[in-house]
Amino acid sequence: MKKKIQFTETVLRDAQQSLIATRMPFKDFEAILPEMDKAGYYSLECWGGATFDSCLRYLNEDPWERLRKIRKACPNTKLQMLLRGQNLLGYKHYPNDVVRKFVAKSVENGIDIIRIFDALNDVRNIEVAVYQAIKSGAHASGTICYTISPVHNTEAYIKLAKDMENMGVSSICIKDMAGILSPNDAYELVKALKENVKLPIILHTHCTTGLGPMTLQKAAEAGVDVIDTAISCMSGGTSQPATETMNYVLKESGFETGLDANVLKNINDFFKPVRAKALDSGLLNPVVLATDTDALTYQIPGGMLSNLVAQLTAQKKMDKFEEVLLETPRVREDLGYPPLVTPMSQMVGVQATANVLAGERYKNISKEIKAYVRGEYGKAPAELNPDLVKKVLGDEEPITGKFADTLGDGFEKAKEEIGSLARSEEDVLSYIAFPTQAEAFFNKRKEKEENTFKYTVKKID
Repeated sequence: MKKKIQFTETVLRDAQQSLIATRMPFKDFEAILPEMDKAGYYSLECWGGATFDSCLRYLNEDPWERLRKIRKACPNTKLQMLLRGQNLLGYKHYPNDVVRKFVAKSVENGIDIIRIFDALNDVRNIEVAVYQAIKSGAHASGTICYTISPVHNTEAYIKLAKDMENMGVSSICIKDMAGILSPNDAYELVKALKENVKLPIILHTHCTTGLGPMTLQKAAEAGVDVIDTAISCMSGGTSQPATETMNYVLKESGFETGLDANVLKNINDFFKPVRAKALDSGLLNPVVLATDTDALTYQIPGGMLSNLVAQLTAQKKMDKFEEVLLETPRVREDLGYPPLVTPMSQMVGVQATANVLAGERYKNISKEIKAYVRGEYGKAPAELNPDLVKKVLGDEEPITGKFADTLGDGFEKAKEEIGSLARSEEDVLSYIAFPTQAEAFFNKRKEKEENTFKYTVKKID
């Protein structure tokens, strides 16, 4: 019997997040959703990550309504989201009651699979989200943020996977956000996980360094159960390997995929004009489509690289780019080798840039780095630089417990704050995650409805 490898399609979330900064409005993909529902995907990754923020900030869309519409159009395919554990979809830790409510509402509005990770691989920071996902009847996918350092190795990843298995997750995902997982290492890691945990293994990678397709192929040989891919016209570069290519290669290698190649062609044909429009408008920068092997040296994910370039360009300091690239791994070492994934990638990049531009290391320390050193983000993978700890904390003791446990409840307080502008618990959660953007969205919504009402009354008169 052929081994089956299933596919998660990322075009609605990570592919468009990686290539066009999550600026794809619902109307641009609405018409193809019924066809995507027929393709035979394991799941459609369509929510979470930066989609929530982008809907409110740039697209003037209600992220919850967007999810409900996708659910209605795709009744036969599992919908998947990415959740940053205790950070939810933001950049700080939220109270436990808020995490529980957010997860419950995500499932209620249509999510089937929640891929839950913590930027430090600190399992304490995914517990509440995992337990609530299970309680709400969703598939909780425990996630390993893959990185390379003196303290990150196969043994450490096996321990992490076992801890998550004991927590009750339904699958283990290897999240290679920088595209630095080599084909051989993928084979060894997948094989080791298959031998040590009794759960399906999923692999998520990017094509940033050019390794992606080879890495997925070797993972398949090692027994991986699910892979993340993007429909071909939205694949490559900082996105995922192409769905059709991997489908072709794996079928040729003797695997069963369950995908319908004719439907995949229809999906790709639909997204070609969407991509062309993004290219014409400048939203799709050809730079993100290139292979960037610097990530193999600096371990800097594509999104983080583009942030560094934007930061330095804005300050007319692009001549310092190489210095910042060299400083980034040093800052990471000082901070105990955190994986460079949101929000740690942004924090490390900003601090490295500050160090270079000031001409002195840690002359200016960001408030996020101070919070990290205090222990607010969780337990660092390795020991922090004692001089940096002394500079930030002085004689203060760092937090050793879970920071979110000290926050008290937050939902009712936020509900009171936003008042009648919020019409549902989902609105309150939007406000908690992104207060300024959500409030602006609610006001625009109210204004639009008032204008529609005035127009209707005038017409009747």
